[in-house]
Amino acid sequence: MERHGAGLDLAGLVDELDERLADVDVALAHHYPGERAGRQPVHTVYVPADRFHAGLVADHGAAALAVTDEHEGLLLRLLDDDGDLLARVREKLAREPVEDLRIDFEDGYGTRSDEEEDGDVRRAASGLRAALDAGTAAPFTGIRFKGFEAPTRSRGLRTLTLFLAGLVEDGPLPDTFVVTLPKVTAVEQVEALVHVAARLESGLGLDDGALRFEIQVETPQSILGPDGSALVARMVHASGGRCTGLHYGTYDYSAFCGIAAAHQSLEHPVADHAKAVMQAAAAGTGVRLSDGSTNVLPVGTPDEVAAAWANHLRLVRRSLARGYYQGWDLHPAQLPTRFAATFGFYRDGLASAAGRLRTYVERRDSGVLDEPATARALADFLLRGIDCGALSQTEVSEGTGLDAHRLAGLAHRAKETGGSG
Repeated sequence: MERHGAGLDLAGLVDELDERLADVDVALAHHYPGERAGRQPVHTVYVPADRFHAGLVADHGAAALAVTDEHEGLLLRLLDDDGDLLARVREKLAREPVEDLRIDFEDGYGTRSDEEEDGDVRRAASGLRAALDAGTAAPFTGIRFKGFEAPTRSRGLRTLTLFLAGLVEDGPLPDTFVVTLPKVTAVEQVEALVHVAARLESGLGLDDGALRFEIQVETPQSILGPDGSALVARMVHASGGRCTGLHYGTYDYSAFCGIAAAHQSLEHPVADHAKAVMQAAAAGTGVRLSDGSTNVLPVGTPDEVAAAWANHLRLVRRSLARGYYQGWDLHPAQLPTRFAATFGFYRDGLASAAGRLRTYVERRDSGVLDEPATARALADFLLRGIDCGALSQTEVSEGTGLDAHRLAGLAHRAKETGGSG
């Protein structure tokens, strides 16, 4: 005889579970709030602080277009392109050649006298304010300052303070401004930056929580602590919600691991291990991921340019396929291949992603049975394509039957995204 739960108080048991798991529910919602709203840039362009000026973004665009024109045939062959993809890249380079710019006071800048660095800090802050006021700044901006290890702590804090004071003297802090904390080796350094951020906000009249930062993962200590734990996960949760990204530092991390210079690369096994740990640590937290850079630059003879572009295209495509949707660029000549690889990634996947999402939403039978998590990934893929300009809202809506609001809802984006066009 079947009892079907006779005599079992299901409602009471649910109440018991709610009570037992109440603290876990609160902690889960706090630590894993989901994806951050809005657009993620496809790259971060690093420029030494002494080379930054108000017109740098436009200059990078002009230089990228010039090298594209000079080696057009070469690039078309590398892309196996009939001209459509390259036309889209050219339009992007003319309109928005740099999505995220980081003014570098760390390794790319080097060690200078305090007087010289102070001068460059003030000039860079003034230049960024002028670009912001003129509407010529990159959509996302920030600085990388020297880290909080003992030898550089005082200089790093001075640079951060002087720059912020100069930037907000004649205007607001941009919503998309972040600072990059390099060479992090301890959770306490992240906690120290949280403390500094609160003090600077108070001293400069900024809103609470306005100052946000990225953690640069370029030491093995940030991946594996002395107790065997993944310290990068603890760093994310020690940031008080201020951490927006984890950026992999290719060459410092490889060197710390003892990799010979000739073999240091974004695709070395030590890099893949570090980035897999970063990916797991960031999942569900709203903290975004960025791959690092390649120092093989597309300059010199046509053969040297071709080899460097082929390498960059391959590495960007590899990162995208592995869920790293952002990376570093160090030279204007890397911009054509950054956008070509990125645009190609989204355009090649448009028909499949749109078709599968339409089938899922309309509950039609097909050869692939997608689950809600996959539908979320499909929607996010299409939104990222729109955000960077690889796809138009019109063609995505026609392919999926979904408007922007519904697409954002499926992707679990808290707000409707605003693409670059």
